[in-house]
Amino acid sequence: MTTPVPAAAPIPPPSWADTLKVYLEGPTLRMLVLGFSAGLPLLLVLGTLSFWLREAGIDRTTIGYLSWVGLVYGFKWTWSPLVDRLPIPLFTRWLGQRRSWLLLTQATIMAGLVGMAFTDPQRALQPVILCALLVAWGSATQDIALDAFRIESADARRQAALAASYQTGYRVAMIWAGAGVLWIAARSEGAQTSGYQHGAWQTAYLVMAASMLLGVITVLLSSEPIPREFKRNQNLVHWLRGALVDPFADFIRRYRWQAVLILALISVYRISDVVMGIMANPFYVDMGYTKDEVAAVTKVFGLIMTLLGAFVGGAMAMRLGVMRVLMLGAILSAATNLLYCWLGTLGHDVTALIWVISADNLAGGIATAAFIAYLSSLTNVNYSATQYALFSSLMLLAPKLLAGYSGRFVDAFGYNQFFLCTALLGAPVVLLVWLATRMKASDAPS
Repeated sequence: MTTPVPAAAPIPPPSWADTLKVYLEGPTLRMLVLGFSAGLPLLLVLGTLSFWLREAGIDRTTIGYLSWVGLVYGFKWTWSPLVDRLPIPLFTRWLGQRRSWLLLTQATIMAGLVGMAFTDPQRALQPVILCALLVAWGSATQDIALDAFRIESADARRQAALAASYQTGYRVAMIWAGAGVLWIAARSEGAQTSGYQHGAWQTAYLVMAASMLLGVITVLLSSEPIPREFKRNQNLVHWLRGALVDPFADFIRRYRWQAVLILALISVYRISDVVMGIMANPFYVDMGYTKDEVAAVTKVFGLIMTLLGAFVGGAMAMRLGVMRVLMLGAILSAATNLLYCWLGTLGHDVTALIWVISADNLAGGIATAAFIAYLSSLTNVNYSATQYALFSSLMLLAPKLLAGYSGRFVDAFGYNQFFLCTALLGAPVVLLVWLATRMKASDAPS
């Protein structure tokens, strides 16, 4: 008779002290700075750029069309295999695969920002557009390399903490690229305090280009997480298969039919926040909030709550599991949109705005930290750049396309109906998270 083998005792979760220590580790601190480098370019080719163009007298229709520059981020998966596998002559041997691409993309972003600074959109708009596209490409490609660098820099248990640190740096950079640019431009105008001055914007964008040096220095001082060797005479067909086909085939092979559910969840998880966010600033203007009030509440209180949410989400994911926090984030992200319906009934009320922004950004921080950890858990370390780029592109592509119709919806039905519908968009997300949780518990891939 065979003696039954006793079940292994469950491993207790780490203490809160051990959990929080991860935020002081080298990879986590590096990710804080590199997150800043990743977050800086986004607003400089989208939100802040639209403010600059409008002040320069560019019509709203043109500015609306130029917002599609952001779609570059939605298609970065198409060239992610090159970032994953293609070495850069000389630089890859010196720095390694991840750091060489990070340095190249950071230099590209700086060059594009300098080009934007020295081009006046009142005189010639096309060069500004071309430089903005260059910045967007460099930024999207930096995201590919940086996601792979992050995933390969720590084990699965620390990914949530790295994601939280990354989000912290990212959010700080967005404050600097949003409120910071406006602050610098305002103080560069000299005695003339009204009207368009290209020199003020030139100074602001040159400062933003110089701010990218933080990321450059961090890359140079970091070590390559996984040293890679490249064969000089590697067969081209074999290389293309490994770079273009194998990453996607690996994902399908590991998850089989479940891949459809996973990709559906990735495609819509942030849809409530992204669609609602497009109309947030017009809503503040129409409700009579001043620029100072919006900057103070959304940039200060909002930042604090987002950072708090990111750290709470990362810590909760380590103790409770990613899927539970993923569900919490999905529910909170949809529910907080309903608060904007309430805010719309109050008129100009700064105190209410503070509460709504605080709750919304806290929920967003929790959801984002858990979602990044979830995406990281899906990747195979051998194809981390390509697979994560595919995931992060899917995360934004559908919401951004849908968000383009948000203004038309508000014009037809009003803000309250719009915010209600964005909250309802979260219902299928909750269902998909529930199905993914059941799938992971009952039929997890080996």
